[in-house]
Order: sequence, then structure tokens, then C-alpha cells
Amino acid sequence: MGENHNVERRKYPRIPSSDVVSFSELNTEEKMGVTKDVSPGGIRFYATGCEIEQESILQINFYVGETFVTAVGKVVHATEVDPLTQDIGIEFVEIDPVASAILQNSYQERTLVARSDTD
Repeated sequence: MGENHNVERRKYPRIPSSDVVSFSELNTEEKMGVTKDVSPGGIRFYATGCEIEQESILQINFYVGETFVTAVGKVVHATEVDPLTQDIGIEFVEIDPVASAILQNSYQERTLVARSDTD
């Protein structure tokens, strides 16, 4: 009782996104998707026309603003949206420190803008 169910439980709340992402498992052909959101800790995107298993390790390439980012991540969820599309959630396990700093700065800037919009 008295619990606040609206409290954000994520370490990093998600920032909405709608950009192209490319991804591949080791030694496989690169595929394309569309990002749904990103945070300093991971990325979520829609993948079409392929099967991605939970726990898979993927290399992910995407942009944060004008900066091209390459990261390695573990699939923490792979949910079927329709017969051709999966909603993929990735937790970063390896990311360049510069790219990580850019994501953190982007996250902080967007958080400040969101807070000022509600004031």
C-alpha cells in the first residue's frame, strides 16, 4: 500500500528516437531496423524480416545527433510485433567511451529540455 506505481525504475529513462540502425550477429550479414528509443544503457529498435533470439550478442551501428556510434549489446528482449517484425531491446555491453559520453550528454540535454517543458 502507498506504493507509487509511476516511479521510473530504469537506470536511464528512454529517449524517443526514429532513426535507421544497422545490426548484425558475429559473422552474419548486416540488417537494418528503425530505432524506437535510446539511452546511455541501451537501445530499442524494430527489426523486420529476421529472427533474433534473446541473449544474442549484436553489433549495432546508429547515429546520436551527427555522431556515428558502434556498440556491442546483448538482446534482453525480442518480442514479436507481427509475423515480420520484432521489437528488440539491447543492453550495451561494449561501447566506445567517447560514444558513451555523447549518449550521456544527449540524455542529460533532453532530460533538461523535458523538465523545462513541464515547468
